[in-house]
Amino acid sequence: MISDVLSWLSCPHCATALSPAAPSGSPLRCEEGHSFDVARGGYLSLLTGSGTAGTADTPAMVADRAAFLAAGHYAPLADLLADLAADAERGVEEQTCVVDLGAGTGYYLARVLEAVDRPGIALDISKHAARYAARAHPRIGAVVADAWAGLPVRGRAASVLLNVFAPRNPSQMRRVLHPAGRAIVVVPEPEHLRELIERYGLLAVDDRKPERLRAQFADRFEVAAEHPLRRTLTLDAAEVAQLIGMGPNAWHADAARVTAGAEVTFAVRAYVLAPR
Repeated sequence: MISDVLSWLSCPHCATALSPAAPSGSPLRCEEGHSFDVARGGYLSLLTGSGTAGTADTPAMVADRAAFLAAGHYAPLADLLADLAADAERGVEEQTCVVDLGAGTGYYLARVLEAVDRPGIALDISKHAARYAARAHPRIGAVVADAWAGLPVRGRAASVLLNVFAPRNPSQMRRVLHPAGRAIVVVPEPEHLRELIERYGLLAVDDRKPERLRAQFADRFEVAAEHPLRRTLTLDAAEVAQLIGMGPNAWHADAARVTAGAEVTFAVRAYVLAPR
């Protein structure tokens, strides 16, 4: 719930603290008087006028993702993140939270919070995704925000910061991460979904992605560990269509063309990053 994470949120306009206004049910207000409503879907929008909401996941994309993840196809990744997060947060004694930047439906964050006894902030630019995330776990506070803008999270708030298949803002990630905390970043490997890339002309993964990721974070983080994860997924036609429709490929490929199931390579790498 938003009340669980309110002490770690900040105003997107002036970066001051947020607090509930009286009476109960009134908008949240910051110290400078900016106000924000909690939507009926349970999420809080801290997206400013400069936010690029046009790039947000659509209701159809979010529904496909929710259905595909609920089937357990990416459960090994969720379990890996839970183990890594539980290990990472032990070094932080202060009261902190888990922040998921680009949380989507909250699937991964919910699994992490089963292993980590802290509240979690699910940040995503899509209000449709935030609506799902708000219901994914009792300790999740879902917030609509833009990763490319200043994140509405106070400095040193996160003992663990997740970033799974999502936009990355290293300067903001470093600011909100506790000095003893860890960021866990997951990116696809070049062979990820290769069968679907070849058959349906999907977006390919850059072979230089690991090199570019290290360069992107070099000034603020060092790579403490890497964890490759590979599986073969056996999907029916409906699940292949969901997989295409739930991510960036939804903008480039027509999932309606899918008429058959497939054996699909799942290949990702989780990087554990320590702040410099």
